[in-house]
Amino acid sequence: MPTITDAPPTQVAKDILSLRASLDKAIPAKQVERNILIATWNLRDFGGLTEKWASQKGDSPKRDLHSLLAIAEIVSHFDVIALQEVRADLKALRHMLKALGDNWHFILTDVTAGDAGNGERLAFLFDTRKVALSGLACEIVVPKEQLSSIAPGALTEQFARAPYAVSFLSGGKTFILVTLHVKYGPKAQDRVPELAAIASWLAGWAKNVNAYDHNIIALGDFNIDRKDDPLYQAFTSTGLTVPKELQDKPRTLFADPAKPNLGQFYDQIAWFTGQNRLPALSLNYQTGGNYDFTKTAMPSRNLTPQELSWHISDHYPLWTEFEVRG
Repeated sequence: MPTITDAPPTQVAKDILSLRASLDKAIPAKQVERNILIATWNLRDFGGLTEKWASQKGDSPKRDLHSLLAIAEIVSHFDVIALQEVRADLKALRHMLKALGDNWHFILTDVTAGDAGNGERLAFLFDTRKVALSGLACEIVVPKEQLSSIAPGALTEQFARAPYAVSFLSGGKTFILVTLHVKYGPKAQDRVPELAAIASWLAGWAKNVNAYDHNIIALGDFNIDRKDDPLYQAFTSTGLTVPKELQDKPRTLFADPAKPNLGQFYDQIAWFTGQNRLPALSLNYQTGGNYDFTKTAMPSRNLTPQELSWHISDHYPLWTEFEVRG
């Protein structure tokens, strides 16, 4: 049985080299003590793995060593990445870490119990040559007195999947990443309470002078349908700001180019910029974008978008670059 660290078949190796060249053009280069590349990616049903270079009809899952090597190549171009939809089964994650090498570490939540949690974990992967943990890791729980006691549309129960906050250090700069996968629900309006609650909680944390650090960045899958809809308004209600470079980037393989504002705002990276008397991020933002892997991840396999979504993901990774020089 082949493993992820074996020399891949010739065509797989060609695909990965082509993917690497594409990524090198699309993503800024990683520079020690110069920049930090922070990303978020909803990896569809990221759990099991078929240990073949090419899964066949009847194999489950469809994700195989070829697709996992492509995922690892994409991840390797960032310094720290938040992953959503990591499952109880960590087989794919553990094999990907072998492909990434000893410099890559991870930290993650336990599985979220209950139907609403969908058996998911939230995770961060980070390159220890650029990034170190700086001491804080916590899941966000709303105090009982803040539930069921405020205006209609407010959170009345705990988050379906508790937001996960972890602090990191890079180039002498400390920052807290807070990731969340908002429950989709039967109606868009059902997502408003979680979005409003995370925006309010982050604002309160940022205002607290005794907080661990004021460099707070929210990132993850917030299931926001479109810019300026009620979901987006709830998310940005306390001053969270999405950089302009991410405003019109498609978030999924199935986004309709003819409707640029529909279904393109699920995934977000946002932070406070000094509005509402909230501390502005001290990291110097440079640029950001997505990475469309539809034509570059596994070109030799000629997969349909639906097939590719099960091999790689139905979401694109979203990324930002910050300068960390003093």
